[in-house]
Amino acid sequence: MEEIEKKYISKVLYESTYSELKEKQKEIITLNQNISQHTEKSRYLEVRVSEHKKEITELKNQMKLEFKNLSNQIFEDKSKKFLELNEKKVFDILNPLKERIQDFEKKVEDTYKEETRERASLKEHLKQITDLNQKLSQDTEDLTKALKGDKKLQGNWGEVQLEQILKYAGLEKEIHYYAQKSFETEEGQRALPDFVVNLPEDKNLVIDSKVSLVAYEKYFNEEDEEKKKVYLRTHIANMKTHMLGLASKNYQALYGINAPDYVMMFVPIEPALYTVLKAQPSFWQSTLENNIVPVSTSTLLATLRTISFIWKQENQKNNVIKIAKESGKLYDKLSDFIEDLIRLGKKLDGVKIDHTKAMNKLYTSTKKGETIIGRIERLKKLGANTTKSLPQSLPNRIDE
Repeated sequence: MEEIEKKYISKVLYESTYSELKEKQKEIITLNQNISQHTEKSRYLEVRVSEHKKEITELKNQMKLEFKNLSNQIFEDKSKKFLELNEKKVFDILNPLKERIQDFEKKVEDTYKEETRERASLKEHLKQITDLNQKLSQDTEDLTKALKGDKKLQGNWGEVQLEQILKYAGLEKEIHYYAQKSFETEEGQRALPDFVVNLPEDKNLVIDSKVSLVAYEKYFNEEDEEKKKVYLRTHIANMKTHMLGLASKNYQALYGINAPDYVMMFVPIEPALYTVLKAQPSFWQSTLENNIVPVSTSTLLATLRTISFIWKQENQKNNVIKIAKESGKLYDKLSDFIEDLIRLGKKLDGVKIDHTKAMNKLYTSTKKGETIIGRIERLKKLGANTTKSLPQSLPNRIDE
């Protein structure tokens, strides 16, 4: 009879483990679907970045061509000194614009590289999720051997497991989450939540990792059915006690934490949580009424991976906003540059007009034969001692 009971228990454990495995497979399928959707979004952003780069290249080529044509038109028939002065002025105008374009190109290139890295990161994290699920059974065995009633060691182990999950999810310490960060209650007392996860828009998520699993370890290893029932009741009572104690701390109301109205209670061994929920289904409702959400490794990992992806999307959105701002600055700079060129063209037109007027004074006169050139040439013919002649390009209007 005892042999039959053992086989029956083994069958129950097998069915429970098989059910948990099927749930994890469903979660992995869901994650794959999410990755496909996110990959499509990444492709869309890649196309946008490519279009920006193409527009910049076309803009540079168009500017070079227009400036070349404009320069040829403006500086035609001008003196060397005048050309050098204006080339320096144009360089002073163009150089800041060139630097601005280079900065803009770098931002677009950095955004494209970041997109490529993130796509590779999605695949890597999926592999890590699979590896982590395979490692769960080994971690459970190690825990039952190592803890044996040592609550401090168990608490430390829970923190290590939780931080490992945070890193698997792609979150960085001191950037996306804090461990044992100090806060103050309204009464001025010190509070140390195990982990505070940062969300976009200055939101936070509090996660606790110190649930006691001593009774569960005894329940799991006990073969006597009556003793197993006693340990199970103790395990459920311990979970309730920890949940109520966690609720009384009211972490979500701490000054400096902008969190939802609940705190996550992390249970590092999934069967320890599922055993309670199966034995006492009302436990879940009780936790929600106390603003506590119990989570296992797989459910917490899925939540944190979603948070990690939200951060990546937030960074991409910020990059797009920066690109838009840089585009606006580039447009404004180009507008200023064109206005400077127009003003420069008007000045050159004025100089050309003044030059024409000055030249006309040399060879025009109201009286015949009284032009300046005419008089000077007559002086030369009368015997003035000269070593040079006037340029042949000047109109011969001596007799006008």
